[in-house]
Amino acid sequence: MTESNQPAQQPEQPHSVPPNAGQTDSGAREQGPQPPEPGQPDPLQGGSGQAGAAHAPAGLGDVPASFSPAQPQVHAPDAGQAQLGGSGPGQQLPPPGSGQPHPLGPGAQFGAEQPPAGPPSTGQYYLPPGYQPPPVPPRPKGRGKVVAGVAALVLLVGGVSGGLGGYLGYNFANDSSAVSSLDTPRPASQTSNAPAGSVEDVANKLLPSVVQIQVVTRTGAGEGSGFIISSNGQIVTNNHVIEGAAAGGNIKVVFQDGKTATAKILGRDPSSDIAVIQADGVSGLPVVQLGNSGDLKIGQGVVAIGSPFELSGTVTSGIVSSVNRPVSAGSDARNSQATVLNAIQTDAAINPGNSGGPLVNMQGQVVGINSAIYSPNQAGGQAGSVGIGFAIPMDQARRTIDEIVKTGKAKQTVLGVEVKEAENGGAVISKVTPGGAAEQAGLKENDVITKFGDRRIDSSDTLVAAVRSKAPGDKVTITLSDNRTVEATLGGVEVG
Repeated sequence: MTESNQPAQQPEQPHSVPPNAGQTDSGAREQGPQPPEPGQPDPLQGGSGQAGAAHAPAGLGDVPASFSPAQPQVHAPDAGQAQLGGSGPGQQLPPPGSGQPHPLGPGAQFGAEQPPAGPPSTGQYYLPPGYQPPPVPPRPKGRGKVVAGVAALVLLVGGVSGGLGGYLGYNFANDSSAVSSLDTPRPASQTSNAPAGSVEDVANKLLPSVVQIQVVTRTGAGEGSGFIISSNGQIVTNNHVIEGAAAGGNIKVVFQDGKTATAKILGRDPSSDIAVIQADGVSGLPVVQLGNSGDLKIGQGVVAIGSPFELSGTVTSGIVSSVNRPVSAGSDARNSQATVLNAIQTDAAINPGNSGGPLVNMQGQVVGINSAIYSPNQAGGQAGSVGIGFAIPMDQARRTIDEIVKTGKAKQTVLGVEVKEAENGGAVISKVTPGGAAEQAGLKENDVITKFGDRRIDSSDTLVAAVRSKAPGDKVTITLSDNRTVEATLGGVEVG
């Protein structure tokens, strides 16, 4: 309360009302009008908890902020008229100082909100008909600022609560309208055939004819891949896959359907890294179709199938990266030119365990036998694919396979020379085999071969690969560094 409208300080009275009497729970209060002069009627008589005498204790002029000053009480003409807060007839308070007892009993003070002491009819009051509350007086300074601050805090809390409710409601609405993949029905099963020429189509054709080969010897175990060429169990693979069992060991074949069979070696050619094995006690097996590797074009799509790292039935795809690559393969590849291949290069992933598996064109025909990979920085560990793999061309392998199946032996194509690198490119003859094809063609030591047929020779390995791409008995024109040309008929040596 401010000093401008506070009543003159009175001596402390006995039974004074505490300063906060008549306030709402929140403590918000407004200051009421000044008490009347002695002997004048009290305009606030009949109000709820309001000061009615000049001699009332200080502080009782404050009323709850949710109430307005009341007008003089008028008796209701009808006891059944609607009432505020009760169901019985109202009762008028006697004026202070009139000598009449207070209806709430001795000791009751004006302005204090106390429960009625009598029957339900006491403490209820009528408002006059047509009553209009007067305008609320302006807010005072002082405690009014505290009231405003508390009210603002209440509104702020209400605003936060309302905002939180709105946010939760918004999220609930969004969640209720969210679409979940789990609520959608499963798609219909795909029953259509794979498109012709797709990787899926090739895999469907070849997988039943590709096997895993497991070899156990006295010194260890290994595994590779192979493909079936006859319904009675003839299987093509690499020589380096099964050569450990040649001196005594066990070979087991695992078919695509999970069935197994033991196998034995029919024949093998270490120089071309090709072998044929025979599975025991089987019949009616699906066989592959052999294709023409001479028709391959760089960039053409191919598929490799095998059992890399013992993962049987693995399918990878890529392209033909190059053809006629001279590559050393087999177990003694680092020590000799005996296993140099005229290989197909592919970027289809080939890993350990793929050896002996088929390289297939997009018509599902076998065009090569996966045999080697390039993997730098092996550091004594097992190599892995870096996108450079090599396969034996089927045109070369087919002749060797046929010889093994028919005779158990294979013939290696030879020129009858030993060669090494020439300083300016080409292959220089270091030794001529007596009676061989080279001697018969007139070739001598230190001759430098620069061309073999239409193929340019830039290294000794290139010449070896070129010779092995031919068959015994083939005739070829050889060009030397001095531009001389000779005709040679290639010979053959039985191996295996």
